Amino acid sequence: MLQTGFSDAVLPADGVLAILVPEDGPRPATYLAADRATGGALERAVGAASFTFGAGRTCMLLAPGGGFDRILLVGLGKLAEIGARTVENAAGAAVTALGKLAAAARIAADGVLPALVAHVAQGATLAAFRFDSYHTRLPEDARWRLAEITILTPAAAQAEAAWADLSAVARGVYLARDLVSEPANVLRPPEFATRIEALRELGVAVEILDRDAMAELGFGALLGVAQASDAPPRTVLMRWNGAGDDSAPLAFIGKGVTFDSGGISIKPAAGMEEMKTDMAGAAAVVGLMAALAGRKARVNVVGAVGLVENMLAGNAQRPGDVVRTYSGQTVEVINTDAEGRLVLADVLWYVQERFKPRLMVDLATLTGAIVVGLGHEYAGLFSNDDALAGRLAAAGEETGELLWRMPLSDAYRDALRSDIADFKNVGGRPGGSITAAKFLEHFVNQVPWAHLDIAGTAWARKTVHCTPKGATGFGVRLLERFVRENHEG
Repeated sequence: MLQTGFSDAVLPADGVLAILVPEDGPRPATYLAADRATGGALERAVGAASFTFGAGRTCMLLAPGGGFDRILLVGLGKLAEIGARTVENAAGAAVTALGKLAAAARIAADGVLPALVAHVAQGATLAAFRFDSYHTRLPEDARWRLAEITILTPAAAQAEAAWADLSAVARGVYLARDLVSEPANVLRPPEFATRIEALRELGVAVEILDRDAMAELGFGALLGVAQASDAPPRTVLMRWNGAGDDSAPLAFIGKGVTFDSGGISIKPAAGMEEMKTDMAGAAAVVGLMAALAGRKARVNVVGAVGLVENMLAGNAQRPGDVVRTYSGQTVEVINTDAEGRLVLADVLWYVQERFKPRLMVDLATLTGAIVVGLGHEYAGLFSNDDALAGRLAAAGEETGELLWRMPLSDAYRDALRSDIADFKNVGGRPGGSITAAKFLEHFVNQVPWAHLDIAGTAWARKTVHCTPKGATGFGVRLLERFVRENHEG
C-alpha cells in the first residue's frame, strides 16, 4: 500500500509537488509560495491553459524552476461544494497523473479544510492500487513508480489521527480488490477460505464449514451448484464482537462463486474470463470485516460468504432438478447459470436463524439485467425496509459507491411459481434483477434486509477518480460508512 505521511505546510525545496487548489476564494499559501519560487510560472501556466481549477482537473508544469522537477495543479472545485468525495477524487487525480513519473511526491493540502485532509491520503491510496502479481516484465512507461507521498498541511497531527481509521478502510478495499483480481485457477474455494483465516490476526473469529458440514446441515441449494467442481465448496463465517456485549449483530453476506461457467446452461465463450469476478460480493464482505476490525469498530458484526465453483461435469446440476434448501423450501432449477441466488439462499437463512441479526445486507454480482438497467455507475438496491434502504443510499452518496433503489413488489412473485416445487430459480427475462431479488426475499424470514446487486460496479473498465481500471472493491467503503454512521455508539 502507498506509504503516506503528513508534514507542516512548508514549501519544499525541490522534487515533485502537487497542489490542491479551490476554484474560488484566495489561493492557498503553498500555491502562492510556489508561484514566487518559480518566478510566476504557476500563474502564467494557469493563464495560458485557461485553467479554472474545476473539480478533478489537472495542469502539469514540467521543470517550472525553483528546483522542482514537476508541479501539478489539481482543482478542487467551488469552496461551497468541497467535501470528502471531492477531496478524495482530487487526490486520486494527482496520484494517477504522477504514478508513473516519480517514486515520491508531496501533495500540498493547505487549501483543504483540516477535517478533510485525511481524505487526501484516502483518495491517493485508493488510486495507487495496482495488481501486478503475475507480471514478470513491464515496459518502462507502464511501470508504476509512486511509492510514497507526504501531505503538506497545517493540521498534520489531526490528519494523522484521522488517517489511522481511514487507512484501515483502505486496507480493506485493497484486500477486496486483490481477491477479485486473482485468477480463478488460483483463488478456488479452499484457497479463498484459507486467505480469510488471516483475519484472525485482526481479532476476527473465523469458522469454516466444509462440504460434509454443509451436507449435514442441509445446504442443498449451495451444494447443488458446487457438485460438478473438483474444488470443494466452503461457507466461511466471520465474527467481530467490537461492542463488548451480547447485542444482536449486523450481518453481511456475500456471494462467492470463484468461477462461473454457467454450468449446463453454459455461458458464451466471449467474456467468460470475467467470471473470475463472480465472487466480488464475498470479497467485499471480507474487506469490510478487515476494515471494521482494523479500526476496532464498536459494533458486533457477522460476515458470511458461500464459496463455490459453478462448473460442468457428468454429475453437474441439470435444468429441471429440484433442490431442498436449508430453510426446507424447495426450488426447481430452471437455469443453472442463475446459481448465485441458490448459494445465497442457504447462507441467508442460516445466518438469520443462527445469529438473530438486527439486519442483513447481501452483496452479489447477481444479474446481467442490473447492468442493462443501471450500467456501471450505480448498483441495484432492493430492500424490505425503507429506513435501511435510505441509510444505505445515503452512505453510497457520501462514499461515491452509488445505489439506486429498485422495486420489490409482490407483483413479481408469480413469475417464480413452479409446477413441481415451491418456486423456480428464475422468472424469465422481464425484470430479471427484480425477480432475482424477489427469490432471495424468500430466505430472509422477515429480518430487515437489503440486497445489493453489484454486477455492474465490481469491475471498472477504465480508471475513474480513486478507482483504477480493474477490481473496484465496491461495497467496502459504502458499508463501513453505513456501520460507522448508524450503528456505533
